[in-house]
Amino acid sequence: MIAPTVPILGIETSCDETAASVVAGAREVMSSVVSSQIDLHARYGGVVPEIASRAHLDLIIPVVAEAMIEARVVPADLGAVAATYGPGLIGALLIGVSSAKALALAWGVPFVAVNHLEAHLYAAFLEEPDLEMPLVVLLVSGGHTLLIRMDGPGDYHIMGSTLDDAAGEAFDKVARFLGLGYPGGPAIDALAMTGDPSAISFPRAILNEGYDFSFSGLKTSVINWVRKHPDVDAADVAASFQQAVVDVLVTKARRAAADVGAKGLCLAGGVAANSQLREAMLGACVTDGLRGFLPSRSMCTDNAAMVAAAGYHRLNSDGPSPWDTGAVPGLSLVG
Repeated sequence: MIAPTVPILGIETSCDETAASVVAGAREVMSSVVSSQIDLHARYGGVVPEIASRAHLDLIIPVVAEAMIEARVVPADLGAVAATYGPGLIGALLIGVSSAKALALAWGVPFVAVNHLEAHLYAAFLEEPDLEMPLVVLLVSGGHTLLIRMDGPGDYHIMGSTLDDAAGEAFDKVARFLGLGYPGGPAIDALAMTGDPSAISFPRAILNEGYDFSFSGLKTSVINWVRKHPDVDAADVAASFQQAVVDVLVTKARRAAADVGAKGLCLAGGVAANSQLREAMLGACVTDGLRGFLPSRSMCTDNAAMVAAAGYHRLNSDGPSPWDTGAVPGLSLVG
């Protein structure tokens, strides 16, 4: 077992963020460096995989070097190098995995392959290490919408997932249709602040049925409404759409927490940075007597600190990953 004082270097390149971080004991963030590619992809209205891969290739070594310098560590101080191996864009993942293996081999330390979704679960513990189990974690991002019961490190169960579009995907598609640009989530969040969330009654699909989610119909409803009402205030559309998404997410998360007797409810993933979702979730936790935790916005989006934290737990539970571990773009959280 690796000592909690030994630093681990984490590397994250699953999509369009090139990130590196040094974390000790899955708790102490010694450095966290993130280089965003938003400006490179904005003109295309979304992430272009080939552009993302090339940018990772250019940025990975400078970002790692900056993280090491900021943490004031040298290779001999490290206990392992951890990297995201899935899910994500195959080309982007390969840059991170290959770089991590090369560094680990050169420095004589173990390599640890980390599941990106699992890493998001550990982001909360970097800022709130005394969270009590069991927890229900609502993980919402551009590619995933999951309700997860977490009973301990590596011990979790998926209670619900999206049947079609993820919440973040719906945000991006609606934002693109409204001409708000990329990334869509922050654009809708900002515009919605000036709109009326009750102006338009958009559907809340399968709101009272189980733990699964569906946002494809909501996206279509927004598009059809705007086409029929071309003079509608875009701010009202954004606010009403966002309210519909938040209502579904919070309702199902509250139900899940009550059904499993959770002691707390946490947000994770990029959409967890949404201001309306954060406000509604915190209010629900106060009403239900749950301990709610909202990670800082820097811990919601992709970062390498959560990868290093997950790497620490994986190394202690499973040992080093095989050197022939490859990138797995469709990797699931369990199974």
